[in-house]
Amino acid sequence: MGKIFAVGDIHGCYKKLRVLMDRIPINYKEDTLVFLGDYIDRGDESFEVVAYLAELRKKHPGIVFLKGNHEELFFNYLSGEDEVSFLFNGGEQTLKGYMSPDGDISVPKEHLNFFNALQLYYETDDYIFVHAGLKDGVPLEQQKPEDLLWIRKPFIESSYDFGKIVIFGHTPYPEVVVKDNKIGVDTGAVYGYKLTCIELPARKFYEA
Repeated sequence: MGKIFAVGDIHGCYKKLRVLMDRIPINYKEDTLVFLGDYIDRGDESFEVVAYLAELRKKHPGIVFLKGNHEELFFNYLSGEDEVSFLFNGGEQTLKGYMSPDGDISVPKEHLNFFNALQLYYETDDYIFVHAGLKDGVPLEQQKPEDLLWIRKPFIESSYDFGKIVIFGHTPYPEVVVKDNKIGVDTGAVYGYKLTCIELPARKFYEA
């Protein structure tokens, strides 16, 4: 197996994403690329991010795209299930990209297909990749989607041995968080900080 590259929360930061992708020395035939979710909201170019990633998936079907809580919020908004939470969490910036001149929201089929294909987690021999984190003592396949997408403090503060190193995003820090049982790579790109990618197993970091 080749190298693994995992990219943290993008949140509509299209320019940083393009810069970062140019810096990642990936060989798509041998290596694995994992995106940890939260492609949209808060940033001004969520539409551009999704369009780019959907096209990237066409070129390289082996890329792993995980679902973030903001993608869940967007789907809840589109279904009419919960409009308030999406807008409260930065959804207005996303809607601007999908709004027609007459004010209607229209999401292209390619984008809907991209969102519908997102995974809740990805596992290798040595690592577990997830958007937010895991609950202590619960087998991976029995973890609740709510925890995989939303958990923060109980996971961040946990010293539990999950059997593999957990690579996660969701909770932003100015720098990468490296602990014995987990590595967090959401470095707050949308808050003026960096967009980060980790290379495994070398634990080398690329930033934009």
